[in-house]
Amino acid sequence: MTRTLQRRAGLLLLAAGAALALRPAPALAQQELRIGIIAPVTGIFAQVGADMTNGFKMYLDQTNSTFAGIKVVPIIEDSQGKPDLAVTKARKLILENHVQMIVGGVLATEGYALAPVSTELKTVYISSVTAADDLTQRQIGKYPYFIRTSWTSSQPMHPFGQWACDQGYKKVAAIAADYAFGYESVGGFQQTFEGCGGKIIQKIWPPIGTKDFGPYIPTIKSDADAVFSLMVGPMTLQFPKQLRNSGYTKPILGGSVSYDEASLPFMGDEVIGDVSAEQYSAALQTPANEAFVKAYRAKYGKVPSYFSESNYTTAMMIDDVMKETGGKWPGALPFIGKMAALHVDAVRGPLSFDEERNVVQNIYIKKVEKTKLFGYPKPELWDVVIKTYPHVGQFWTYGKDAFLKQPVYSRDFPPCKYCE
Repeated sequence: MTRTLQRRAGLLLLAAGAALALRPAPALAQQELRIGIIAPVTGIFAQVGADMTNGFKMYLDQTNSTFAGIKVVPIIEDSQGKPDLAVTKARKLILENHVQMIVGGVLATEGYALAPVSTELKTVYISSVTAADDLTQRQIGKYPYFIRTSWTSSQPMHPFGQWACDQGYKKVAAIAADYAFGYESVGGFQQTFEGCGGKIIQKIWPPIGTKDFGPYIPTIKSDADAVFSLMVGPMTLQFPKQLRNSGYTKPILGGSVSYDEASLPFMGDEVIGDVSAEQYSAALQTPANEAFVKAYRAKYGKVPSYFSESNYTTAMMIDDVMKETGGKWPGALPFIGKMAALHVDAVRGPLSFDEERNVVQNIYIKKVEKTKLFGYPKPELWDVVIKTYPHVGQFWTYGKDAFLKQPVYSRDFPPCKYCE
């Protein structure tokens, strides 16, 4: 089922300025679609959580909180970005609030923790953010109720590694948050970068929540042509600023969320010229995205991030499935099957799913520029798209069978054969 970009743009313009507050869940009614949203409402990832819930709410605004005539009841639970708490909240949503599905989680570790709950309790789990690679790779057979509308950690990094090679970079030092998302992001970049002749000569793993990068920055090898960084939460603001303040002038290549719009409006001019890769940019020059940015900004006072767009698009896809069923809940497995068959024109671009229920989509190489866009009079930092890789799947150009023969990307794979 395909929706046109023109229709999406029209809906978004009508939605600008509308307001909706998520309500506490009433008693379960016959004609309700109850959706549990797991997001970090508090803690160091609270801004990300706000973007997630705001994106979902904006789509509900457009539809009057009804999908194909059925009332939608969203119920938000705060995970604080902690996997054990996310599991507790998921169980509550399913067993006490009787939701038909759960959406969200933010960290890759949350995704790995939530997927088994969906299997155990036979409940749809839509990963609108969590990027844990192996959930839609070697482990997908264990999770029949799981589908991903966002990405895998390594999905944007495969083309990014190729792009870095094409720019003439020969040696890159990698520094990334010390957990699954960091490992999988570095792994994807390393695989393609070294596959076209580049060398990763160093890997540095600061823990999540690191505020002072002083112990790490002096260790970055001086013969690296560039630094590849993957930071999350407040680390995204602190690392580039501290690195530039140290006198480092070489290019910074940012993995996905390092320069996402969740953080970009709070950054300074030190990030101008930095390049990253992701499946969404608020600077996309399309009518649908311009309308989305204007509507979101009018409502929430900032440009949308990938977290906003991904949850907006997830709500849209749920609506598409419910339209196919005439507003009747089809059951968990039929719902998954119908969603996996969707082909949509989303704000970020065309989307479909592979056999492992992971989204296939455009990947954008983005450069931070200070410019004016979409009629806003003041120059601002934007992720300007400088190259598009269309229809990128999670297995890049390797082919599924060959890709799955290797281990999941980790702290030790691919091995750092050029590190000293």
